[in-house]
Amino acid sequence: MLSPELPPMSKPSPRTKPSSWLADSLLFLSGAFLALLVLFTFYSFVSTYSSPNFGRTVTSPPPTAEPDQCSDDANLRRDPPDPTFYDDREVRYTLGDPVQNWDEKRRQWLLLHPSLAPGAGKRILMVTGSQPGACRNPIGDHLLLRFFKNKVDYCRLHGHEIFYNNALLHPRMGSYWAKLPVIRAAMVAHPEVEWIWWVDSDALFTDMEFKLPLDRYKNHNLVVHGWAHLVMETHSWTGLNAGVFLIRNCQWTMDLLEVWASMGPQTPDYEKWGETLRSTFKDKAFPESDDQTGLAYLIYKEKEKWGKKIYMESEYYFEGYWAEIVGTLDKIEDRYAEIERGEEDNAVRLRRRHAEKVSEQYGAFREEYLSEAGYGRGSWRRPFITHFTGCQPCSGRHNEMYKANSCWDGMEKALNFADNQVLRKYGYVHPSTMDRAVSTVPFDYPSE
Repeated sequence: MLSPELPPMSKPSPRTKPSSWLADSLLFLSGAFLALLVLFTFYSFVSTYSSPNFGRTVTSPPPTAEPDQCSDDANLRRDPPDPTFYDDREVRYTLGDPVQNWDEKRRQWLLLHPSLAPGAGKRILMVTGSQPGACRNPIGDHLLLRFFKNKVDYCRLHGHEIFYNNALLHPRMGSYWAKLPVIRAAMVAHPEVEWIWWVDSDALFTDMEFKLPLDRYKNHNLVVHGWAHLVMETHSWTGLNAGVFLIRNCQWTMDLLEVWASMGPQTPDYEKWGETLRSTFKDKAFPESDDQTGLAYLIYKEKEKWGKKIYMESEYYFEGYWAEIVGTLDKIEDRYAEIERGEEDNAVRLRRRHAEKVSEQYGAFREEYLSEAGYGRGSWRRPFITHFTGCQPCSGRHNEMYKANSCWDGMEKALNFADNQVLRKYGYVHPSTMDRAVSTVPFDYPSE
């Protein structure tokens, strides 16, 4: 950059010295000021060009993150070199290899991954799955895909992760026993989650807004749909259903899984356990030992050790029997639409279009209208989970008490009923619960 030219300086005479010195000083200061002004202007131009401001407040860039203070995204890409239980060859993913001090191992792992610690006490991993091979039922694979999509939709709406398994993790633990090795492996694979939520492949969410009341279960380690009096007094093997349950990622669960799995087909006592369970629960329909009756047995016979930490949920459809639910879905859908057609501010707020990401807020708004709806059988509240137990969508070998079409049509209705709650956020709905086609929704739906 060129500086302004100054006139040549002459040697001052005694008479002219004071005025010449003052003039020269003024010229020097003026030149310096102009030089600084040009420099500042040029710097401002370069800075503005390289980093536009457009009226925003400029803030300093954040300091480089320290190894233990990474952002969530950075921590997902970095595993500290400090040793954890993953470096212990004695810690295995398999049943039959008990893990000791699991709670402490998890705690230490979370200390090394601080970005995953916030919210860890309520973090959920949903686990589900199906058999390794193709379905025998011609429409079975399609149905399983739709059931899986339904679970993915629910998890996306509520910020849960999901793991779908279709590998047999223990060669002799098939059918209903196959879930236990998967849960055991998921506990080790996901120390950042507090809860593992098993949901059978033939169960689906029919209320996309309802959230698990986790605070209710804070003193328990296993939540299952059931009735204590049917297990403890009537001794019925259907006093609970093991197709959907919430289980805590803790040492208690590690120990329970070992005891529970000891009744399975991989053990030499399998037939003996079948006899024991059938003699204890006399309404048991088949002789083989199964996971559901096995759990009921542990609650009944070992209440002090296991039963006190098991919550049998019966207040709402934690898992509902499809045959008593499907016929009510159309009336429930009409009742919800009637609420939204209202002219009061709350109704207008409910039918407001919104981003899918903030859907939980609108579920909370709707609760104002559901206080008198009740829960469970006879309620006009959406059933939380509808379980098509006995329908066997993959094999097609449904229970003889049902007609095949009642199962398949019931699944179609329930899946579309749930899908409408999701598709609406994208601007579409099924015109009816038995219609696979979709139509666009008007701006002020359902009032228009």
